[in-house]
Amino acid sequence: MRYRLFPGTGIKVSQIGFGTWTLSTGWWGEKTDEEAVELLRAAHDRYGVSFFDTADTYGNGRGERQLAEAFRGKREDVVYSTKIGYDIYDPAAQTARRGQSELPQKFDREYMRFALDKCLERLETDHIDVLQLHNIKMEHVRDASIWESLREMQEEGLIGVWGAAFGPAIGWLYEAVELCERESDIGTIQMIWNILEQHPGTAMIDAAKELAPNCAFNIRVTHASGMLEGKYTEDTVFPANDHRRHRPRSWLTNGLKKIRTLDFLTTRMTLGQAALKWLLAEPRVVTALPNIYDLEQLKEFAEASDKPDFSSGEMERIAGLAASNFGVDEEPMSYKGTMERVTT
Repeated sequence: MRYRLFPGTGIKVSQIGFGTWTLSTGWWGEKTDEEAVELLRAAHDRYGVSFFDTADTYGNGRGERQLAEAFRGKREDVVYSTKIGYDIYDPAAQTARRGQSELPQKFDREYMRFALDKCLERLETDHIDVLQLHNIKMEHVRDASIWESLREMQEEGLIGVWGAAFGPAIGWLYEAVELCERESDIGTIQMIWNILEQHPGTAMIDAAKELAPNCAFNIRVTHASGMLEGKYTEDTVFPANDHRRHRPRSWLTNGLKKIRTLDFLTTRMTLGQAALKWLLAEPRVVTALPNIYDLEQLKEFAEASDKPDFSSGEMERIAGLAASNFGVDEEPMSYKGTMERVTT
């Protein structure tokens, strides 16, 4: 495993991280807490994974409690990243399973401090290495008091790096651009980015390079909802509760056409590993967060870090394929968030 530093800090993280959403939310199949803890420990002990990303919303704190159980007594060996901003403490959130629909958001100073204290309690720690505001919108980007509250918590030693996660769907370009403009000391952004879905992630990274000198990126949806794992075929059928089941058939057939153009990357590694190496070719990416369901997948993805880096020629070839949408003629992707500059 190779490691990178969050710029301007001493926080060193594994190039391949572990997002606990696959273990704690039930969106990718049910895992017991015992199974989750076993997989988290294997990631660290066998493969050197040190960056673990969670959120207070993941199972209403379940992801944080799983991490505390997995690494009790080893706190200094791991880096905890969590997210706050959704009000998981209202009665409805405690009693109803809402799936991936959004809960009410709260970002006032009092609530953020309360939410952070609860995260610290569940994680059994006195500080959070990386704290991100969960799926912020433009109104939050433009509220300077929110970001000042994070600086206060950082000055108190409660958090090491602060930033924002954008979602839940792909998009949010100008939210990220304007955040880098307004709060140039931001330390990290979490976003969707992968070989097949390069926009708007590439533009967000370019904005950070220009405007926010120490802003690093941690990347989710690294494999384009599984397409870049290389396991799908034309006969793939998704379970009834899988969000991919509700996509048009063309998403699957066009995606398979696209990944076949990337076969040249698989002579030295799997397609799933190549997807991660492409992300890590960008120095601003401190860690990539593939979806990890089991030990086999953990091994494949963790070992990507030590695979050979792509040559400049290979990177140029990927860029050329992306510019032509990998030779596939299809309807343009739809995006959420602000994809055009709005000043009012």
